[in-house]
Amino acid sequence: MNHFKFKSLAFYGVAIISVLLLFKTVTVYGENNLKAPPPVNGQYRLTLAENLPNCEKSDTLTLNIQQSGIYLNASVLPVNTKADTDEKHSLAGIFRNQQLNLSGKVGRSILCNIPPPQNDPLNSIAIQMQLVDKGNMTGQLTVNGIQTLKLTAVPQKAH
Repeated sequence: MNHFKFKSLAFYGVAIISVLLLFKTVTVYGENNLKAPPPVNGQYRLTLAENLPNCEKSDTLTLNIQQSGIYLNASVLPVNTKADTDEKHSLAGIFRNQQLNLSGKVGRSILCNIPPPQNDPLNSIAIQMQLVDKGNMTGQLTVNGIQTLKLTAVPQKAH
């Protein structure tokens, strides 16, 4: 009994070579075109170019970002808040092509750095920033869709 017929060997040889070529092609494509975004998770000190609307004075804020691939969750907190505060992430966004976009709602007391009143009104905010050198970011903060303020974000060192 001859188990090794030429047609069978040729078929299996072509199938194996085809799978190896396909694997090599996909590997080369992935190495050249699929790159993970740089990590932006952590705490950033937000410095605004001018005071926020309806605030007597706005202090520097802290932006706390958690990243999963290109998806972001974030919260804006006053600077004096401890890093381990279990603040709900009120902003969500995406990070693509060195561009970070976040949107959500933040209490007026946080933005103005004042004690929270009984019924703290929420402001809709949108943050758009561009990643620049050494992890720093520049961009703008839009409050309630009308007032746009320039801002810079500098990464904070973990203590």
